[in-house]
Amino acid sequence: MAKCHRSNVDSLVLDHRPHAKNTTADNFCISASSIRRIIFDAVSCGGTSRHRHRHRVELHNDKEEKHEKLLDLLNIPVHATDAESKKKEEMLLEVKRVVKELREEDSTKRRMAAARVRLLTKDDAEARGAVAMLGAISPLVGMLDSEDVYSQIDSLYALLNIGIGNDANKAAIVKVGAVHKMLKLIESPGAVVNSSVSEAIVANFLGLSALDSNKPIIGSSGAIPFLVRTLQNLDKSSKSSSQVKQDALRALYNLSINQANISFVLETDLVLFMINSIEDMEVSERVLSILSNLVSTPEGRKAISAVKDGITVLVDVLSWTDSPKCQEKASYILMIMAHKGYADRQTMIEAGIVSALLELTLVGTALAQKRASRILECFRVEKGKQVSGRCDGGNLSLTVSAPIYASSSSTDGGGKEYLMEEVNMMSDEKKAVKQLVQQSLQNNMMKIVKRANLRHDFVPSERFTSLTSSSTSKSLPF
Repeated sequence: MAKCHRSNVDSLVLDHRPHAKNTTADNFCISASSIRRIIFDAVSCGGTSRHRHRHRVELHNDKEEKHEKLLDLLNIPVHATDAESKKKEEMLLEVKRVVKELREEDSTKRRMAAARVRLLTKDDAEARGAVAMLGAISPLVGMLDSEDVYSQIDSLYALLNIGIGNDANKAAIVKVGAVHKMLKLIESPGAVVNSSVSEAIVANFLGLSALDSNKPIIGSSGAIPFLVRTLQNLDKSSKSSSQVKQDALRALYNLSINQANISFVLETDLVLFMINSIEDMEVSERVLSILSNLVSTPEGRKAISAVKDGITVLVDVLSWTDSPKCQEKASYILMIMAHKGYADRQTMIEAGIVSALLELTLVGTALAQKRASRILECFRVEKGKQVSGRCDGGNLSLTVSAPIYASSSSTDGGGKEYLMEEVNMMSDEKKAVKQLVQQSLQNNMMKIVKRANLRHDFVPSERFTSLTSSSTSKSLPF
């Protein structure tokens, strides 16, 4: 091409250069358009016709490739004879017919076609791929602009089924603007939102948010406030409320995995709602999973701490021996908060977390025991820093285990009282630890009794009581 370009341009320059022999303005008869055409032909070197031919070849190849992919997707031999292949061929023909009807101007035909797509793709992964490949997604998304509620519902559930287990279809649905159209259905001014439409949109957000590339798009679209409002406004008397609640929480969990979406979550009052819902065993594990995602950011930890009695509620979960998963998730949340914030550690101690952690290290799952031990270690390190700080300040009496009495010659009248106060404080701490050990051992014995199927009125013997009362903190993992 470079050679051709050079020859044509050189001839043009040689013919019309200003100093060329016998060249005048009168015989310069080539028009500007002709020059442009010559230059274009020189650059392309006949590439125009070749480009058109190549474009036709590429289109042909794309069609062949698409057809081959479709046949490969459906596993249909070119010359199928067996009954299974015949059935797949019939399904392919029906899919083609249905997709064609989705583009009809008749709204009734479109709605019936959407209902048929919904049925075809409900349990058939191959049909989902075929429907999407033949171009059903775009007209289905376009049907969301319809004012007919039944058309909206059929198209929503058709899109939901098309995306099941198919990441390419999930990405395609979001790419054509389905999320914004769904939100438009429920957020347009003066719109009366049908409950079935709302439920279908929640289900779609759940399915679409499972794909990582969709998470930031859905999160920034305004879907999170809608999901939170749905949770808050659920009619508990409705039979479908339980499923909608689970779908909304699972969608929020998917979205909260992406840290860019946590700020959108915290703009709502979802944290308060979840803390208040932890005791609802139907959703407690899902709620704790979402909080586990939120606690990964400083803003999330601050929001959890700001909820009144929020940490106390989480500490209570550590005692749910019949729900090990909840114990593991709650211990994770508290472990992160204890590691990151001094104020949160103090609140945990005031809520009685040490007793719960000691019990968890004895009877919890391996993961819960590990996390409980880490929290206790965090408290131990913090206690050591406090003691070290007091020692550096010159108050050596705090590090001495034996009581120290002021000499009779001391002129400081308050010294003896101060030392006795320190001794009493240390004695109170020992009593508290002793009581803690006894309580933990008592609880463990009752659990053993329960597991051994002994009678419920079983009472530990006096010997066991005396053993627990004589235990010391040396046997504790703390």
